[in-house]
Amino acid sequence: MSEVRHRGTEQEGKEDQAEESKKECEGQDDEDQLPGMDLSGKNLSQASDKTVGSLDSALEGLNPKWRNYVIRGIFSIVMISTFFFLIYLGPLALVLLVLAIQIMCYHEIITIGYVVYKSHDLPWFRTLSWYFLITSNYYIYGESMIDRFGLLLSRTEFMQPFVTYHRFISMCLYMAGLVAFVMSLVKKYYLKQFTLFAWTHVTLLMVVITSNFIISSIFEGLIWFFLSTTLIICNDIWAYIFGFFFGKTPLIKLSPKKTWEGFIGGAVAAVVWGLLTCLVLAQYDYFVCPIEYSEVSGQLHMECERPPAVRLTEYNLPKIIKSMFLMVGLPWKTVHLYPIMLHSVVLALFASVIAPFGGFFASGFKRAFKIKDFGDTIPGHGGIMDRFDCQTVMGPFMYVYYITFIKPANPQKLLSQVMALSIDDQLQFLNMLKDELVSRGVL
Repeated sequence: MSEVRHRGTEQEGKEDQAEESKKECEGQDDEDQLPGMDLSGKNLSQASDKTVGSLDSALEGLNPKWRNYVIRGIFSIVMISTFFFLIYLGPLALVLLVLAIQIMCYHEIITIGYVVYKSHDLPWFRTLSWYFLITSNYYIYGESMIDRFGLLLSRTEFMQPFVTYHRFISMCLYMAGLVAFVMSLVKKYYLKQFTLFAWTHVTLLMVVITSNFIISSIFEGLIWFFLSTTLIICNDIWAYIFGFFFGKTPLIKLSPKKTWEGFIGGAVAAVVWGLLTCLVLAQYDYFVCPIEYSEVSGQLHMECERPPAVRLTEYNLPKIIKSMFLMVGLPWKTVHLYPIMLHSVVLALFASVIAPFGGFFASGFKRAFKIKDFGDTIPGHGGIMDRFDCQTVMGPFMYVYYITFIKPANPQKLLSQVMALSIDDQLQFLNMLKDELVSRGVL
């Protein structure tokens, strides 16, 4: 999610900023527009404050500024409530949610290219765009599923060839798409078709790779997905609130409604939220255990020995902190914390300082094509991509940070890989492991 747009407290200043932004968009050099491009934005759906009839009637008398605030608030509550309900349903529901969001974001970006480049008369553009999305998902999620649940998949006779030849099948699918693209080339549309071919692949890189990282975080434990996602939401909401009531100092020209007051307020709120969230959720196995396949039970489960990051640990306080406590009569020398709480501070600062640049990137993209929003799916908020642009930065960072600094060794995963081998290969592995341990003096 992007940091929600902040409004200055003075109506006059807000109008001046909006007018200046509009002039900047309209005043772009004509040289930026290639022949055949439609940068009017007239054929693209844009966000509005229109909702269902009864809600429109109830808010009819409100000032436009407060009307927008109320509508955004109502639909924010709806989205957050839905999110918590899906958390309750478990990992499978969240995976389906991420895939649905991926598809909607991809649709919004591809539609922009389709309209801007006047692609209605190009053969197979949309068909091939969706074909490459399906192919990319098949390869990337297939790799992830085989790596995590390969033993389970191999037990099914129907799935065995898909597991064994997954990469070859994926390559054949992509080659078929490439051949179809080349066969669809039309002489007078070469430049436009290759531009849209690149557009499709960049979109795949941003959307599919990001969603894969997010789903991988879900499989490692719901707490990692919940923490990274809610840090963005918390920063988003509180940055909007601080900017709405106190914002006066513009933050960045790409997003003139964002303010330093909102930026700092959102960061402080995110740090506090991260600490409290980890303190509470680290106590529940439902949130901290990864989803794994047990060969013994033959089922997927979320039971585990608690990882080091969520075990209560004693830390010695720095001398300066001890001195401060002694000054008020408190002889505290140590403190008990979950290590994940310390990691949450790093993640909260990233979500507040770096992740918003995903939103700034999206703002620059929209200004380049003279559109206000990616779509009009959510009243008061815009399109799905408008709400999840920061996740394109936060999602990958969360998973990479986790596997680099937090993830413990997983003997169960190694065992699953060994069990997927033939009997002869398993015995060879056992003998090699025994010889290595003997040479080290372990056995």
